[in-house]
Amino acid sequence: MTAIGLVQGDITRQSVDAIVNAANSSLMGGGGVDGAIHARGGPAIIEECRRLRATTLPRGLPPGRAVATTAGKLDARWVIHTVGPVYSKNEDRSHLLASCHSESLRVADELGARTVAFPAISTGVYGYPLDAAAVVAVRAVRDATSNVDEVRFVLFDAPAYEAFARALAAPGPG
Repeated sequence: MTAIGLVQGDITRQSVDAIVNAANSSLMGGGGVDGAIHARGGPAIIEECRRLRATTLPRGLPPGRAVATTAGKLDARWVIHTVGPVYSKNEDRSHLLASCHSESLRVADELGARTVAFPAISTGVYGYPLDAAAVVAVRAVRDATSNVDEVRFVLFDAPAYEAFARALAAPGPG
């Protein structure tokens, strides 16, 4: 069973096997968590992202999918890039957000990662409400079948931490 923990802080400072990046579909870096991971990780990450775009992902990474690269200068072995959904009041996209987590854990298993740090995917410029995103994220990790020993949600600020703490405190399956 995967242990789930919460940390308020900077995901780029975590010492884990894999850091999950809330990427955009281009994989070419962006703002928020994505920009911070690329900046601190250095050019090795973007070089691998360019290779992926030139070979296996010419149209980019679709929402809900995940792919790994080196972690560059980060204190991790890999970065697992996943593209969260843009929030919509008119369409339930929670299945895509859940898939970001389950697919990231699937990739982590393929890599042999035992510790994984997740940000609050889709809650920045993609507009997903924190409380709703936290419930989906925690449920997806709880429901996933994975060999990962520890999932750490690394939340940038107090409101995000509190939303994930509420979701984590809610009864899980079984």
